Amino acid sequence: MIDWLNQSITFAGIATTVLEILGFLTGAICVYLNTRQNVLGWFFGIINAVLYVIVFWQVKLYADMSLQGYYFFTSIYGWWMWLYGGKSHDGISVSNTPTKLYIIFALIFFAATLLWGFLLGRFTNASFTYVDSALTIASLIAQWMMVRKYLENWIVWIVADACYTIMYFYKDLYLTAILYAVFLALAVLGYIQWKRDMKKLAAANV
Repeated sequence: MIDWLNQSITFAGIATTVLEILGFLTGAICVYLNTRQNVLGWFFGIINAVLYVIVFWQVKLYADMSLQGYYFFTSIYGWWMWLYGGKSHDGISVSNTPTKLYIIFALIFFAATLLWGFLLGRFTNASFTYVDSALTIASLIAQWMMVRKYLENWIVWIVADACYTIMYFYKDLYLTAILYAVFLALAVLGYIQWKRDMKKLAAANV
């Protein structure tokens, strides 16, 4: 099964694998549905996480590989929160990130990046230890923010996706790099859409 998924093929003039194509498709669908606040996005997120565990393990991006496990479980949690979260258990709405969380996020980002980067560099043969770790921690934070429907999650994703696009091109994961460029565009769309939805909700509650 793995051999079939890793079969080299050419897609739109780009050398890739069946596995990477499936990751591309499920990832793009996941993020697009998230921009629309459609809970089915979490279903595709679960599938995408499983596929990319294999992809990143093969190219020794271990921080990114571990991140997929986090995506797997937060996708399940996000699915539940968007359907049944909130005080009335009928789902949550888009809101701004509470100011006090920014300090917490900053502390987590710097401390975890330094620690994880050190461990990867000391005990593994990982590539781009601190860069990969920084992007991993940023993604952890952004994913949690998305689960809670905090608008600013998209800003974090915009920065992270831009950096990921460059890194994956360097690692010859061309289709994945293009996917993250698509993620970047969708993150911009998601911010605009969620901000519009938040304003509509605020106007309706006046």
